[in-house]
Amino acid sequence: MAGALDKRLLQRATATRGFLVAVAATGVLNAGCIIAQAWLIAHAVAGVFDSGRLDFDGPLPGFASYVLAIIAIFVLRGGLSWLNSWLAHRASAAVKSTLRTELMTARLVRPNDTSTSSSALIHLATQGLDALDGYFAKYLPQLVMAAFIPLLMLAVVLGQDWVSAAIIAVTLPLIPLFMIMIGRHTQAQVRRRYQVQTRLANHFADLITGLPTLQVFGRARAQLRGLRLTEDASRTETMKTLRIAFLSGGVLELLATLSVALVAVSVGFRVVDFQLDLTTALFILILAPEAYIPVRAVGVHFHDSADGTAAAEAAFGIIENSERSPVGGHVAPGDLAGVEIEFDQVGVRYPGADRASLEDLSCTIRPGEVLALVGRSGSGKSTALNVLMGFIAPTSGAVRVGGVDLAELDMDAWRRQLAWVGQDPGMLRGTIASNVRLGFPAATDAQVRASLDRAGGQALEPARPIADDGEGLSAGERRRVALARALLRIELGGARLLVLDEPTAGLDQATEAVAVAAVRAAGVGAVVVSHRPALLALADEMVSPGPLPAPTYTGEHVEKVDR
Repeated sequence: MAGALDKRLLQRATATRGFLVAVAATGVLNAGCIIAQAWLIAHAVAGVFDSGRLDFDGPLPGFASYVLAIIAIFVLRGGLSWLNSWLAHRASAAVKSTLRTELMTARLVRPNDTSTSSSALIHLATQGLDALDGYFAKYLPQLVMAAFIPLLMLAVVLGQDWVSAAIIAVTLPLIPLFMIMIGRHTQAQVRRRYQVQTRLANHFADLITGLPTLQVFGRARAQLRGLRLTEDASRTETMKTLRIAFLSGGVLELLATLSVALVAVSVGFRVVDFQLDLTTALFILILAPEAYIPVRAVGVHFHDSADGTAAAEAAFGIIENSERSPVGGHVAPGDLAGVEIEFDQVGVRYPGADRASLEDLSCTIRPGEVLALVGRSGSGKSTALNVLMGFIAPTSGAVRVGGVDLAELDMDAWRRQLAWVGQDPGMLRGTIASNVRLGFPAATDAQVRASLDRAGGQALEPARPIADDGEGLSAGERRRVALARALLRIELGGARLLVLDEPTAGLDQATEAVAVAAVRAAGVGAVVVSHRPALLALADEMVSPGPLPAPTYTGEHVEKVDR
């Protein structure tokens, strides 16, 4: 059971300490109500037998008061149970929100990290972390209550009968002992189940992504067998987990029942021998199960929390991985308007790679000039852009901004001076205008229209709706919207460096000419990756991280190749 007390999760719980303290307080009040309820029931029932009026010819003196008091306690316990559940779920929601924020922050620190696929990340951030409700809303509060409620019940029983208290004290520790043994096996099984579910999510996402290609080559139906095998594996692991949960619940229930039976037999014999009065015997019999219930509930909720803790482990792996390899420091970059950016023998080799993705790249990005990175696919052009934007730390060499190492700069402040257009621009659900305004949220309608026109998007209506991930736009339209967004970021947002990765791919010649003119008219430094002659003709300098493609563009520009 100790494995479920993850210190990292408990640290997140400090943000909701008030909620958890309130949950524990409601648990104590509920325990007090149980004691009062047991006392009232014991005296009411014993009063009937002590009066000798079992025929109920008339109302017993004070009996109505007992009934009203018991009803009031039932109502109070119902209210406390509702309050306990509400507080626990508020605490759980706060912790999940914190953990999701940390998870997405970690992913944004290393957006090119391929160790976790997008489908696995989505599964983790949604369904996976939702399972933490079982941990924070059930398991953790119940664990706190199990730490003192049984002791409270034991103390009350000890004040009435030391024999019954001794039986409870001896049998109560057996339940946590069995819980520990069962819990270790449960954790191992839940981890296996989470891994299989993640594999199923990845498999399904890959199939959806590649479905058009599979359909073209007539291989779509052939994937059904593999998907069924993955589904069967997930179903098998889920049933194994449920089997362990049911069996462990039965074992703990049997153990608690036998323990209460020992107390009942002892109390019954002593009542018959007149060694114990009926009121005390009833009071002990009602309280005895309540001493075991909190501990048994911990075992039940442990199974509820296991899925959440398995997902939390995966989330912490991503979060801690980003913390171990930070990119950037705390030095604020100056205005890039008059600053040169120098690549000095920059090389990048990913962990486990056979060869370097980028090797000995040296070039200088000057204010107001356009630098083109050329070369065949795989030569390291996109890797160079990722280094420039601070997404990847170079394994050799350095990037200097005005003589200051890029690794020392505050990455948030650095990226605020960049305008980026990628090969597959990101789009959010909304309209074309709302996506353009991501470059500068305060832009007016006229400014949005002007930026679209400069980017070759004269035919694009700003009010046109866009679905998730830009659905409804062609590849060329997406690039025009992204370029308009970048131009708006430069004109109004203060960006001083334009970073472009194939910005005119998919555009016709006329639209490309307009987009190229907009890049030159921006008047800021630019780094361009492209194979299009019109865009390469715009460059003041061309640099290849690897071998140049053949034929290369020859025009009135300076050509430089650094290997």
